[in-house]
Amino acid sequence: MANERLRSAILARGLSVAGLAERIEVGPKTVERWITQGKVPYRRHQYAAASVLGVSVATLWPDDERSVDSAADLSKAEIVTVYPHRNVVPSGLWREMYERAEHRIDVLVYAGLFLSEDPVFLSILKEKADSANIRILLGDPDCPAVAQRGIDEGHRIMDGKIRNALLNYRPLFKSHPEIAFRLHCATLYNSLYRADDEMLVNTHVYGIGAYLAPVLHLRRLPGGGLFDTYANSIEQTWGGARAVTDQDITGG
Repeated sequence: MANERLRSAILARGLSVAGLAERIEVGPKTVERWITQGKVPYRRHQYAAASVLGVSVATLWPDDERSVDSAADLSKAEIVTVYPHRNVVPSGLWREMYERAEHRIDVLVYAGLFLSEDPVFLSILKEKADSANIRILLGDPDCPAVAQRGIDEGHRIMDGKIRNALLNYRPLFKSHPEIAFRLHCATLYNSLYRADDEMLVNTHVYGIGAYLAPVLHLRRLPGGGLFDTYANSIEQTWGGARAVTDQDITGG
């Protein structure tokens, strides 16, 4: 039996079958079967489709046994992919994610030097500056937590890496003052890269650099909780951070 509710929701959102398929990373023929044959997707795809279409899952696929399948299952559905190391994350994913952002771009790191060295990322920030809320949070070079993180990674140059990142961002300070930069003294357990309702979570592991640690690719779903837990961490760190000064950049 055809799923006319799903067909109507796609049209109401101004999408095509192929458009929805691309957003939730399945094949167009799969979505077509959900509509024409009434096939029921995996829970993960149900919540992803409902999120994109802006409707409840129960509207698209009524299920008397649902009860949201528990918060744990819904949180699992927010995990798009897990990469064993940051250096195996597709190089274009960072750029693609931020290019898709329409409202919010957040970066919470100690240095995140690789990102500050990417001219495409810097161009994206300039392009999005007028339309999106952009916040870049780096570690305070003089903060004990920063020094400790360098020791934990097996080196003592974290402060230098942060100052290099600040130099890379320096042209944006005056040309695009609407891009907000702050320095924090928080002990980070993850580096967080948010673009609207997508996020890359780069975990911190004792004894190795962040580029060797696992990365979670998350997509926020209503009621999921996992994405919001990390997003709240960004908010709390931002609230306790301070503005960047010229002295921070020059080290003088």
